[in-house]
Amino acid sequence: MKGGTVQINWHDTKPVLTLDFHPFSGLLATGGADFDIKLWLINSGEGEKKVPSASYHNSLSYHGSAVNALRFSPSGEELASGADGGELILWKLHSSDAGQAWKVSKTLSFHRKDVLDLQWSSDGAFLISGSVDNSCIIWDMNKGSVHQILEAHCHYVQGVAWDPLAKYVASLSSDRSLRICVNKPTKMKGIEKMNHVCQHVITKVDQQTAENSKSAKIHLFHDETLPSFFRRLSWSPDGSFLLVPAGSYKISPLSEPINTAYVFSRKDFSRPALLLPSASKPVVAVRFCPKSFSLRGTAGSAFFKLPYRFIFAVATLNSLYIYDTESVQPIAVYAGLHYAAITDIAWSPTGKYLASSSQDGYCSLVEFVADELGTPICLSEDKNATSNEHTPMKKPGDVRMTEETTHKVDNSRDVEAENSAGKQTILAETSEGSQKLLAETNVVKQPLPVVDTTEQKQETNVVKQPLPVVDTTEQKQESPKLINTPAESKPARRRITPMAID
Repeated sequence: MKGGTVQINWHDTKPVLTLDFHPFSGLLATGGADFDIKLWLINSGEGEKKVPSASYHNSLSYHGSAVNALRFSPSGEELASGADGGELILWKLHSSDAGQAWKVSKTLSFHRKDVLDLQWSSDGAFLISGSVDNSCIIWDMNKGSVHQILEAHCHYVQGVAWDPLAKYVASLSSDRSLRICVNKPTKMKGIEKMNHVCQHVITKVDQQTAENSKSAKIHLFHDETLPSFFRRLSWSPDGSFLLVPAGSYKISPLSEPINTAYVFSRKDFSRPALLLPSASKPVVAVRFCPKSFSLRGTAGSAFFKLPYRFIFAVATLNSLYIYDTESVQPIAVYAGLHYAAITDIAWSPTGKYLASSSQDGYCSLVEFVADELGTPICLSEDKNATSNEHTPMKKPGDVRMTEETTHKVDNSRDVEAENSAGKQTILAETSEGSQKLLAETNVVKQPLPVVDTTEQKQETNVVKQPLPVVDTTEQKQESPKLINTPAESKPARRRITPMAID
């Protein structure tokens, strides 16, 4: 595993706000504040090169404002891009004797304000977009028209995700709510028409206090003060799990909030099943690798009951956490990659590359060598895999890691895991009939992890030891830092502790 920030002129040194890989060619598309979409060829860092590199391929110029989100269609023949002012453009790949070229196919006009996120349905027939106008729009891409408008959010819609199994759509807003809408088709003149209605609104949990066993409501997500316009969420490729950023969780009503990403099981969207603490900075984007991998045989420490493994990335404002679903610890943690906030992350179609974009005007690339992530498999090969049966396992671990300042990135699968979790009862509340569900939260009895830092301060928590939170500086590191397996000569300073709620 190797990677780092690629020092090239991506978008005239202006913020890079979004990026995505073509699902077949592996071409990387980036969008930025210079109003352009640029296409890049990714070159391997194998041999003498220390990190992968990118070479300019082409530019797509049409937008009149900053490009905030772009995504290739599943077929790879179309590219959707959303920008400030409500601009939403559909590009189509055309082939000729001179070669292939991307041309504007449709302009989708209805959003009144900036488009912040978008995603295609698995069949490429529909697109969902989220906007500063507080709405989500589902577009019929064959007609190039609005199919349905979802207007229940009270503030900016900063993230949207389409269920790979075509049953749900999810949206995340700065109104501190996650909304799950289910498809309940309606029939008109004998024709069945897709229609999404809200099934869950996840906003708060009820927690018991020590005094008189009273309960207090605690928000699950950051409010509009989150220093990012993006809250990009992601479904697992098989639809089993929904990974959600921008989490802010309190172990008790009086404790300081913990920045986290939540994992929701398809079996129960009423409350999160797992917490993935992310140290001192909020999580702004999450994304699953499109490939699935065979099990490594370490199921004893797995969080997920799956017949295969998924790899996923969690991006905070200043770092990247890479997990797989079979182990309790991250594969790696990258910190100090950028001057400014990370804005988006994307996996290449084979899982060889992970790319991130930043407001500092640069992108970073991480390359995984052959079989480093495991042996790829096709989901259809496992006939016993039924997404509705996949649930997280309650096996929290306390993973101890130290930091190595090096240009090379080593695999950190041998990180030691320790089970040191207590339990605390909470009540999860949803808007569906005000139903309250009893759940258990694993409370860590040791300090939670923090990423890279120069300044340290103490915060009080319900755990038996103080929770250290350190503010990172905006000073860019000379080389990316990997939080890796403990070395005997260095003390363990960081802890990444997934916590099972269910």
